[in-house]
Amino acid sequence: MTKVLMKGNEAISEAAIKAGCRYFFGYPITPQNQIPEYMSRRMPEVGGTFIQAESEISAINMVYGASGAGARVMTSSSSPGISLKQEGISYIACAKLPCVIVNIVRSGPGLGGILPSQADYFQAVKGGGHGDYRLIVYAPSSVQEAADLVMESFEVSDFYRVPVMILGDGMIGQMMEPVEFKTPKKRDLPKKDWAATGWDGKREQALINSLYIVANEMQDFCFGLDDIYQEIAEKETLYEEYMMDDADICIVAYGTTARIVKNAIASAREAGIKAGLIRPITLWPYPSEVISNAASKVDAFLTVEMSMGQMVEDVRLAVNGKKPVHFFGTTGGVIPTPDQVLEELKKIKEGK
Repeated sequence: MTKVLMKGNEAISEAAIKAGCRYFFGYPITPQNQIPEYMSRRMPEVGGTFIQAESEISAINMVYGASGAGARVMTSSSSPGISLKQEGISYIACAKLPCVIVNIVRSGPGLGGILPSQADYFQAVKGGGHGDYRLIVYAPSSVQEAADLVMESFEVSDFYRVPVMILGDGMIGQMMEPVEFKTPKKRDLPKKDWAATGWDGKREQALINSLYIVANEMQDFCFGLDDIYQEIAEKETLYEEYMMDDADICIVAYGTTARIVKNAIASAREAGIKAGLIRPITLWPYPSEVISNAASKVDAFLTVEMSMGQMVEDVRLAVNGKKPVHFFGTTGGVIPTPDQVLEELKKIKEGK
């Protein structure tokens, strides 16, 4: 297959189209603007629909409607825009509707800045909206992986009837790399007989709903959702292990930060420090068991993030006090360097 040099945002868009997405509703915000721009051009070419909504709130509710009618649909935004979508995301989760939500993260809090960040981790994996719900959250570390995971997202979302988020920082959105669009891996998907596609009296009426007045009915529904989430956790957790066979120090990092870490590991090995990497690809479900197992083999952990420390909480929960967990983070759009990570490794090795 031919590889094409594309920006991450453009590759995400084309991957969605090749996965069968025919509806896109969005609103411009840096650094994800190339996604709606690309979709505005490509959707009419493939018989799809692009709408620039009047706001992020409108966009996510358009997603609710299109998904409720059984369509493959995507929206995208960046940090504060995702915040505005949170109520709609919670409604979509409760209505058990599949969709794909892309967040190309910028720095914050507040309006923040347009430079890359990973400070939306809590928002993505802890349920940024209200109620007991989860999103499947993928964190690509390359443009190729972003395209692959977008295609997988539509299949997984339809299979489990849950919303899926692609969580990429601004670097993923803006960097250019060669990418090939592979044939999407198809799952044996259930029929969308729940979709509200019109009623002719020959089948049960489809009702898309997220309102449960009776307490026990709401509780039973949440129990049912949790059963789905438990199945997802058992079957859909993805991660990468890098040079962990003989590692004394395990670094945990995701997204583009993990690429920086790999460079630091090469330098650390040259300096006699045996470091390795566990890279979560799904931020939810989180590879807690893998990290827990590593705690019996390594002397210490170092979590590296472009934030003040968010994923590190899940690392500490997984390690459960078995070994020390250190943290190094940059924020505000500052990108960590391999040399900085190496210095942190040296401190851990020297017991500082």
